[in-house]
Amino acid sequence: MLTFLLLILIYLSFISLGLQDSLLGAAWPSMFSLFNVPLYYAGIISMIGSAGTVIASIFSVHIIRRFGTRIVVLVCILLTAISLICFSYSSSFLFLCLLAVPLGLGGGSVDAALNNYIALHYKARHMNWLHCFWGIGASIGPLIVSSFLLYRDSWNLSYRTVGVIQFSIVLLLFLSFPLWGKNKKTENAVQHKTTGFKQLFSITGVKEVLLSFFCYCTIEAITGLWGASYLVSVKGTSPETAAQWTSLYYIGITSGRFISGFISIKLSNRQMIRLGQLIIGCGIITFILPFETSAFIGLFMIGLGCAPVFPSLLHETPRNFGKEYSQAIIGIQMGSAYIGTSIMPPLFGWLASFMSFRILPVFIGIVLIIKFIMVEILNKKIDKARLL
Repeated sequence: MLTFLLLILIYLSFISLGLQDSLLGAAWPSMFSLFNVPLYYAGIISMIGSAGTVIASIFSVHIIRRFGTRIVVLVCILLTAISLICFSYSSSFLFLCLLAVPLGLGGGSVDAALNNYIALHYKARHMNWLHCFWGIGASIGPLIVSSFLLYRDSWNLSYRTVGVIQFSIVLLLFLSFPLWGKNKKTENAVQHKTTGFKQLFSITGVKEVLLSFFCYCTIEAITGLWGASYLVSVKGTSPETAAQWTSLYYIGITSGRFISGFISIKLSNRQMIRLGQLIIGCGIITFILPFETSAFIGLFMIGLGCAPVFPSLLHETPRNFGKEYSQAIIGIQMGSAYIGTSIMPPLFGWLASFMSFRILPVFIGIVLIIKFIMVEILNKKIDKARLL
């Protein structure tokens, strides 16, 4: 019963991450003109937030070792809640950029702490369902934006609403402190090694897994951030409708991770990753087709394919590199993932400003091929190391 209650709280925390991650991409087509900046400036805000996430992820092993998972999760969600409320009152692009820093720092710490906790103490299905709850939050975010744009013509209220939801989750986490305290022995069951970066990078397969995370988050972030802009500028969709259809992408991720939780009982993490990559490829092809609904179906399929990839890669970490290194390696994996999130969306936005948003499916297709190659090299190296 105690384990079940802790799982519910962890799932709620991941809903909050999904909510904040999906707001900017859905709201930006209605925001950018108010701040007198170009459309591609969304990439700057995303890059700054992701930079904060990278820093928090890389040093997460030290922070979690000192304060514990429950304190880190509580304080960081509180930090993001305050930032979202301030975001909703902003009238300056510079202020948005400043607020992206605490949003990134808070999200990165929560992400790394809870991912390692699940990877160590729960089965693969729980990792998929954990990220399914992220998808629930990410799916609700664009719907909140769309609703306020349609009925109140206000993106500000969507950020304010999510901020209030975050505060509610903070209150629940605070009230749950006795549960975390009773389970403290579980949290301390593994002695995490805080080795230097040079030693971590020398471990077999680390370089390949870092590049795999970089490529995955590039695909996920570019599709989520620029999907609505692609629909508006290439397909001629209205901003309100584009925001609604962007939620379909996150619904694909969410439903896919729910289903993946059951499929992972039969399939290994490696098989789940390969299946997901195949579906992403099919989604990209559908995205390019010149039919009215092809882009919407393609968005859903890309999300569906993304669903098992990230959780399965994470859940393999203790098995690939050892439990004693899992927190440190998950930290740098998350850091690599968010480097991709911070660098690639603004790079794509800059390229699209010169070449048109039509290049979106081709761009993510190339990244998918690189990711597939890196995952297969990783698997071969790990298998070879186990035989020695």
